[in-house]
Amino acid sequence: MNMRIIRSVAVLAIIIGAGDAVAQTSADWSVLERARTNTAKPTSTAISVDDLRSRLFIFADDSMRGRVLGDRGNVMGTNYIAAELKRLGLEPAGENGTYFQTVPIVERAFNEASDVRVGARKLEAWKDYLMRDQGAGQRSIDGVQTVYGGVFGVQSQMISPAAAAGKVVIVSTQPGENGSGIQGLPNRGLVAAYFEHAAAVMVIGVEALPPGSIAAYKRPTGGMKQDDPTPVVSYFYINADAARAVFGGDFAGLAPGTVGTSFTGNAAFNETHARDFLDNPAYNVVGIIRGSDTALRNEYVAIGAHNDHVGTDPEPAVHDSTYVINHLFRKQGADDAPPNLSGGDVARVNAILADIRRKTGGASARIDSVYNGADDDASGSMSVLEMAEYFAGQQVKPKRSMLFIWHVGEEAGLFGSEWFTDHPTVPRESIVAQLNMDMVGRGDASDITGVTKEGAQISGSDSYVQLIGSRRLSTELGDLVEKVNTTKMHKMALDYSLDADGHPQNIYCRSDHYSYARYGIPVVFFTTGGHADYHQLTDEPQYINYPHMQKVANFVRDVAIEAANLDHRPMVDKPKPDPKGACRQ
Repeated sequence: MNMRIIRSVAVLAIIIGAGDAVAQTSADWSVLERARTNTAKPTSTAISVDDLRSRLFIFADDSMRGRVLGDRGNVMGTNYIAAELKRLGLEPAGENGTYFQTVPIVERAFNEASDVRVGARKLEAWKDYLMRDQGAGQRSIDGVQTVYGGVFGVQSQMISPAAAAGKVVIVSTQPGENGSGIQGLPNRGLVAAYFEHAAAVMVIGVEALPPGSIAAYKRPTGGMKQDDPTPVVSYFYINADAARAVFGGDFAGLAPGTVGTSFTGNAAFNETHARDFLDNPAYNVVGIIRGSDTALRNEYVAIGAHNDHVGTDPEPAVHDSTYVINHLFRKQGADDAPPNLSGGDVARVNAILADIRRKTGGASARIDSVYNGADDDASGSMSVLEMAEYFAGQQVKPKRSMLFIWHVGEEAGLFGSEWFTDHPTVPRESIVAQLNMDMVGRGDASDITGVTKEGAQISGSDSYVQLIGSRRLSTELGDLVEKVNTTKMHKMALDYSLDADGHPQNIYCRSDHYSYARYGIPVVFFTTGGHADYHQLTDEPQYINYPHMQKVANFVRDVAIEAANLDHRPMVDKPKPDPKGACRQ
């Protein structure tokens, strides 16, 4: 599931304390004694625990290097999926008769030839101003009216978003961190969101940027090529001299909305093909199992997961320390902030580690640097592959065709699913529904799978699954899921808590189904939710609950069959989003 990676704090508990007493906890530390290897068995038509385990240990192995976009480990993963589709006899549905659809990734670097002026004065990049990369589509500042936006974060001293629309807005800042981690500068996301309809926002404070951050901004950044990019607000830091040049003197005490001199010229980024992707292309993997009904076989039920994860960590950590600290103090993994451990907390962790390491002979204390992504999203990817094998082995196929797709670059920003839905290899209007599986290998009673909108923690169960978006476009599709659960005797515990409008975790917008939903294609996102190993080094195959994963895969399979055999496409009875607009849950 898409989210920026947050570094583990496990390095705090490398040294074992002297105490022998093991702290009381509900966590099952015996899982750290499980084998890290598995002997793969030939897979069968049935969706089985053995098949899922065999596939997942291959796909989330250390050798895959975390399957990060642009790395050979990701290409190894997509090659494995494509080879299996060929073996199973699926119809290639990528480009040029292959199973692969290449997603173009570009490098964006600041154009050093940019010429920005205030009157006759030319501003010097990196000194007078610094432009942050907001992605393709950043709006121009050339000749646009410039206004003073006030002191960001002080509502009484700020212009409204409506008053900022179409203008270049220059803002001052409050003393203090303001949530950015940089003294004196506000959080960029908050500023850009508030002024999202402005041509540009310029924060006075280049002087506050540490030299290291300026060096980082000079390095190229990666992103997906945009054919028709959505216009976005340009984002700058400027120094006080540049601000004074715009307003003809000191800006302190200016009334919000004061008009200044417009800039001439523009600052921009250049795009080139990303070098890492010449050898390691970003691939969606796509295959089809044709339906049995001649009138419906040119329509598709799409079943998807994402094939990438977040790579490796340049600062390795101790595996069992990471596991224990997160399961005690960071129970939602990267969805929780890193904990600040007291001396008593460290002593507690060290006592637990002493006991674990006696039982494992020290093997649990291995140095770890690979974000294996066993649950996120090897669990979804291998469940979809098992479903492909199931349907390939059926003598009588469902009426509609099944479109299987493993999206790349979900972790980087839903790149693969966005590219596929913008450039589909089947007619987009022929896709009647999309079923997304992302993190379907956990959801145990000991897992904190998320929180309610009100902030109460949620735990899993033996048959737990979260449903996101199932009725956001089609009431009928949501009803169909529940019907399958009842009539096919799956008896899954369906949790809709994280689908609430305005939920702060924003799960509806954080995985590949939304790329389909934005075009009005009904979706259901199936997940067993979060846990302490989410986006951590400890998301490894030995911690997956394979019987639970099997239950979810069989459930989604039967939902796919029911949708594929309807005599009509699931009715869309809710408003469709703007395909180029921002996702809001």
